[in-house]
Amino acid sequence: MKGIILHGGHGTRLLPLTHTGPKQLLPIANKPMSQYALEDLRNVGIHDIAIVIGDIYPEKVKEYYSDGKQFGVNITYIYQEKPKGISHAIRLCKEFVGDDKFIVYLGDNVLRKSLTDYTKKFSSSGLDAMILLCEVDNPSKFGVAYIDKEDSMKIKSIIEKPKNPTSNLAVIGVYFLTPKIFDIIDDLKPSSRGELEITDALQLLMDKGNKITYDTVTGWWKDTGTPEDIIHANRLVLDSIGTDEQFLAEKDVSIKGNIIIGNNTDVSHGSSIIGPAIIGKNCKIGRNVRLGPYVSIGDNCTLENCNIENSIIMQNCKIDAKEVNLSSSIISHNSQIDGGTISKKSQLLLGERTHLKL
Repeated sequence: MKGIILHGGHGTRLLPLTHTGPKQLLPIANKPMSQYALEDLRNVGIHDIAIVIGDIYPEKVKEYYSDGKQFGVNITYIYQEKPKGISHAIRLCKEFVGDDKFIVYLGDNVLRKSLTDYTKKFSSSGLDAMILLCEVDNPSKFGVAYIDKEDSMKIKSIIEKPKNPTSNLAVIGVYFLTPKIFDIIDDLKPSSRGELEITDALQLLMDKGNKITYDTVTGWWKDTGTPEDIIHANRLVLDSIGTDEQFLAEKDVSIKGNIIIGNNTDVSHGSSIIGPAIIGKNCKIGRNVRLGPYVSIGDNCTLENCNIENSIIMQNCKIDAKEVNLSSSIISHNSQIDGGTISKKSQLLLGERTHLKL
């Protein structure tokens, strides 16, 4: 089997975080969110992976993943000139896929459960497609699957973002497909928003009598389309620290209970950390710092005189003011907060290289 990670899209709901890079490289628990997708594919034995990149700083994607060897995979980059939909991006990968079955994984999705069981089920079957479904509270924001009442394993229909859904089963961003899907996509017409929708492709695949089924996701799944989603995903991933299914087992770190501290990081005796939390390497956690719970601090950060909870501080940031209190905040790479005081708990969303002088 082969893998495809979709790494396009403008991420407008994540501004200003996406002013200087693609949303899929935004870190969750100190790891770019698309790396979770790559590792999921690698861990089920898929080593040939195509990353579909768009026009939002594609060079940063290539710089981070390179040829994939450091991650144990072989990466092919495929360029999608404009965001014309998931089906369009998949169609661009026809030559890469060849005659193999393949998995498409949206790079801004994070999935708790391993793909192992799903992959075994699909690879050993005669299915033409398999989708994963998850119960959600807001189905109108997703593609929604309707199950046949007489045959509980049969999908009756799939509708993209229905206005008044009667099903709460969202189609999540992981698709198990065969090359049959390429001919189906060739017959698609753009939707009202001008895109070739994956839900339309799956519906047409069913309409033409092909074999398609589903499985349901246990645990959790997160589509990280907003800053609030990213903060929530960060919490969910940090909750895995110290468990048998820990996401964050890296080299050169120390794990104390539910706290991970990177190599060459110094924590002052006058500070405290409440887990779950992760602090990267080469950080200096100085005086009067209280971190946690649910805090991620990237590499090479310097913090003093701050109280931070339920937040993400990316790499190379510096906070050194009289007093700073942050909650549910995201501070992008190479940003700085200094000067005066934020005495009450505040929520900040700072883009890359922001300097906030209080």
